[in-house]
Amino acid sequence: MTVQLLPARIPMRDGIELAVTLYLPEGVSGPVPALLEYLPYRKDDAMAARDYELYSYLARRGYAGARVDIRGTGASDGERPGGEYTEQEQRDAEDVIAWLAVQPWCSGAVGMWGISWGGFNAIQVALRRPPALKAIIAVDASDDLFHDDVHYIDGLLHIDEYALMIDHINALPPAPDFSVDEHTLTRRFDSPPWLATWLGQQRDGPYWRRGSLRPDYGRLTLPAFLIGGWLDGYRDSVPRMLARVPAPVKALIGPWNHSFPHNAAPGPKIEWRAEAVRWWDHWLKGADNGIMAEPPVTVYVRHWHPPDLGLAEIPGRWRTETALPPERTVYQVWYCGPERNLSAAPPPDGSVSLRYVPSAGAQAGNWWGELTTDQRDADSYSMVFDTAQLEDDIEILGFPAVEMACHADAEPLHWFGRLCDVAPDGEVTLVTGGGRSGQPDPMRDPGSLPAAAAEPVPTVQSPGAASALRLELHVTSWVFPRGHRIRLALSNAMWPMTWPTPAQATATVLLGPAHTRLALPVIPPAMREEPAFGPPEPAELPPGVQSWGEMVPARWNLLRDDTGAASIWWRGASGTQFSWGQVTDEEYMRYDVRDDDPARASAHGEARTEVHLPGRLLSLCSVLDVDGDERSLRYRFRRELRQDGVMIRERSWEHRYPRDGH
Repeated sequence: MTVQLLPARIPMRDGIELAVTLYLPEGVSGPVPALLEYLPYRKDDAMAARDYELYSYLARRGYAGARVDIRGTGASDGERPGGEYTEQEQRDAEDVIAWLAVQPWCSGAVGMWGISWGGFNAIQVALRRPPALKAIIAVDASDDLFHDDVHYIDGLLHIDEYALMIDHINALPPAPDFSVDEHTLTRRFDSPPWLATWLGQQRDGPYWRRGSLRPDYGRLTLPAFLIGGWLDGYRDSVPRMLARVPAPVKALIGPWNHSFPHNAAPGPKIEWRAEAVRWWDHWLKGADNGIMAEPPVTVYVRHWHPPDLGLAEIPGRWRTETALPPERTVYQVWYCGPERNLSAAPPPDGSVSLRYVPSAGAQAGNWWGELTTDQRDADSYSMVFDTAQLEDDIEILGFPAVEMACHADAEPLHWFGRLCDVAPDGEVTLVTGGGRSGQPDPMRDPGSLPAAAAEPVPTVQSPGAASALRLELHVTSWVFPRGHRIRLALSNAMWPMTWPTPAQATATVLLGPAHTRLALPVIPPAMREEPAFGPPEPAELPPGVQSWGEMVPARWNLLRDDTGAASIWWRGASGTQFSWGQVTDEEYMRYDVRDDDPARASAHGEARTEVHLPGRLLSLCSVLDVDGDERSLRYRFRRELRQDGVMIRERSWEHRYPRDGH
């Protein structure tokens, strides 16, 4: 079966047209279901190679792919939206789905799917229940835009490559013409950067809740296949939605980072698209293929490995479950003790203190995911509590949690926990972690450990000025081997993942029977089915397209001097050759902080795109700067567009925002 690529325009109710590339199966008799992916990531250049690989697989199996550029981005008409997941974006999606359903090649059944943004808006559009939309697949997507998205990780300010990239690429004119007429540049190049809006929304509220499924999960009534990775920052949505969504839900969690499982790093890579086809066959074609009679949860159980940024494959095994966490989970409680130990027996009352080191935490990575280095450097700036050497293997699957009684001599101050595996030779591997504000949060402070704890324990008590805080770590799977130790490391910085709080401080954690402790979701052994997955099919590139390079930050450079100043930076570069020309991209990000003056922490980013066309060179440069003082954050962003080396347009933005708990 061959694949036909067909560009088309989809009319919206207000007359604007959105651009779509249709991937239609040839050699199929009769109409087929349509699968929609809806993104602002430029289908005709930035994503062309990736889209072809994804949709040619599905078209050969009897599905029509529809890859649509969001209004005002890529090749679509209209004004660029003012941010992510807007009401306009979702209304347009309803119009797109209605248009797809009535095409002569379509059976009338539509599925919506995607990774990251495409998974987010698949969930959001499903809440609107357009008649032709029958089911969704959400890969590496979140149900909570404030606590678990890329802008405020754990509800704390996070600035990374995405904040630079999204405000850079969407200033470009549409490919392949790259017109620089006044109408195009006004709508694209002159559009305000989104990070300026996000910095003005530093607390959870209506702005973030409008695109969040959490906490009202009952609104999702369409079947959902949820796919996540233990090294992906959005993985928490999978068990939360599995437990609370009333619609049929299937879940698959592997060892991957923020990527599709067929080209994930680290592996094992699997041909997950075969499972996606089974899902679509059931919900869009009515096939009785047994997929919904199988256990709803498939997880990859991670086994120990040493810290290694170059690890190609995570050791472990696949297993099915009927719930996540499984019903047989036992919450094992470990108390933090005065000897910096973790013990099953409650210790006497006491306390430990730690000076806030703003430059600490770089070894935990850019977000709560990805492969990380040895954690011993980060541990040296943390309160560290270890178990004795384990007498037996301990497997965990679920959300570890820390309940603590604590106080500090300055506010605001954040709290972070890292759960680690300490090998007999002293190497420390990060298992999972989490962070939170030091202020009480009704969504995150229910008051006690899970009811399924092995032994009933009283709620943490907070005498005097101490606060009782619940720190839920991100969902994980891990097997701690016999002879290893379990480590909990508590700190007040996780830089550059989280923006440093502005004041020097000393934090104190209270110890004792009613104070600080760790609860682990321990999984007793049980006979469960171990599914097998096939290897990915060989990648396909569209005719005439070649790609190279790597943009996503995987390796950082860290420099710390004797004065307490620290810098961390990375560079990335990539390119794609098309029949009509060549596009190359470069990015650079740098973060700086001083331990004696954290209020003046800074982030600097540079992005450059060159478009080589016959007889013409177009260059777009963007520069991002964020810094601040004790009371505010300052944001600056500049764009420059050159044609054949001559500046033809430039724009700058600058804003100052009061610090609101960050």
